[in-house]
Amino acid sequence: MFQDYKSRINEIEGNQFPSTSYRQMVLQPAYEEAKKHFLKLMVQIHIAHLKMLEEQQLVTKEEAKVIGQAITKLDLNYYEHRDYNPQFEDLFFRIENKLIELAGDVAGNLHIGRSRNDMGIAIYRMTLRKRLLSLMEELLSFRSSLIAFAEEHVDTIMLGYTHTQQAQPTTFAHYLKAVIDQLTRDFKRMQGAYKTINQSSMGAAALTTTGFNINRERMRELLGFDDIIENAWDAVAGADYIAEAASVVQLAALNLGRTSQDFLLWATQEFNAFSLASPYVQVSSIMPQKRNPVSIEHTRSLLSSVVGDASTVLQMIHNTPFGDIVDTEDDMQPYLWRAMEKLKGIYKLFGSLIVTMEVNKEKLLTRAKNSFANVTELADSLVRSEKISFRQSHKIVSSCVKALLTKKQESLESLTWELANEKALEIIQKPLTISKEEFYKALKPEFFVQVRTLAGGPAPETMRSSLLQAQAVSPLLENWVKEKTDTIRKCEEQLNQFLEGWNKE
Repeated sequence: MFQDYKSRINEIEGNQFPSTSYRQMVLQPAYEEAKKHFLKLMVQIHIAHLKMLEEQQLVTKEEAKVIGQAITKLDLNYYEHRDYNPQFEDLFFRIENKLIELAGDVAGNLHIGRSRNDMGIAIYRMTLRKRLLSLMEELLSFRSSLIAFAEEHVDTIMLGYTHTQQAQPTTFAHYLKAVIDQLTRDFKRMQGAYKTINQSSMGAAALTTTGFNINRERMRELLGFDDIIENAWDAVAGADYIAEAASVVQLAALNLGRTSQDFLLWATQEFNAFSLASPYVQVSSIMPQKRNPVSIEHTRSLLSSVVGDASTVLQMIHNTPFGDIVDTEDDMQPYLWRAMEKLKGIYKLFGSLIVTMEVNKEKLLTRAKNSFANVTELADSLVRSEKISFRQSHKIVSSCVKALLTKKQESLESLTWELANEKALEIIQKPLTISKEEFYKALKPEFFVQVRTLAGGPAPETMRSSLLQAQAVSPLLENWVKEKTDTIRKCEEQLNQFLEGWNKE
């Protein structure tokens, strides 16, 4: 019975590598990803490595010319559209076979001093750095949109919330600047991840470098890397570069997810803080009055999926051996790409819906005026006018609020100078000296905001200065992305020039 079962499995799976199920589950999906994302980068590494071998006199000029001309003859479009062929384990061997077919056995020397291990890691890093730069570029565009929008709302009074309860008056610009600063930190974390990613593994070969006199520094330069991964074992085993990228993407999504939750709440009719522009709302199929903020809803859920995809990457690295795990990385890379692409799209969507929304300034101001959230400034004012401790002042104001709430008087208009004076007599045994004019001024949300001129506060002039500083940083961040992008582009152009040179000789 067992032999029959085994024969049946062999009939289905085959007797040679790769088995049918392994091919369908692992090799074919990996091949599809490779031909779509890695083919051109593989060719770039071929060109750079060939140039380095020629310079190091590990291949002759004539051999380099023959191999270079073979590389030129590769029809990349053909391979990008060809299905997986079990005759070749992966895309690398398929391309190598074609080069040998075009150039003869000499093309086999293209693999002197390298392995699929250091090549694979280099390709992953080259792919990831471009995607990260693209994400960072969109982040900066979103950040600039928020700065411009915040500049329009330095005088837009609103309530700030802590513990989901009304806390203190502030401005919409003050809230937005907090989001802007968070985005700036997200960007800086991405800069750190880029530095980790943009290091060359080439020359590590399989694990221990090589006995051939190759030039690792030259490969770094030709491929546009900023540094070399010094230890060869670390070069092929270290997966923290992708873990770091996943972590910063995950944190960026978590950060923006909290903001999207606020905006979804503020979009309710009960809050009525703003109205989204028509392109970002959806009507109900049955309820004529509905304006569903689907753009924010999907933003929130997609940010959660970004967190999930990034978490999958981290889980796939967990408990893998500290050695070559290229096969594992084949499987995990698409999760990170997907997370980054979604986050990039969300930055664009969120920036667009914010800039085009109409903020209900009067509604926000009225809500602030009627809120007890203003009484913090009254307590501060009593400290100054009555020369008492803040704790005593806090007790006077707190007693006033409790008395009003007991009488179901939940509007700030009910908090009078007379009530405060009554509570002062009970608590500090002396009447208030603050004038009624100063007393009622202390209850206005506009005054609350205006006096908070310390760095980081919501006072209009303070906020304008803070936004100017944020704007001044923008060109520095944008230039950093441009510089890195230009370096990669120039390296790619140089590699193409090498190919042209071999073809002209």
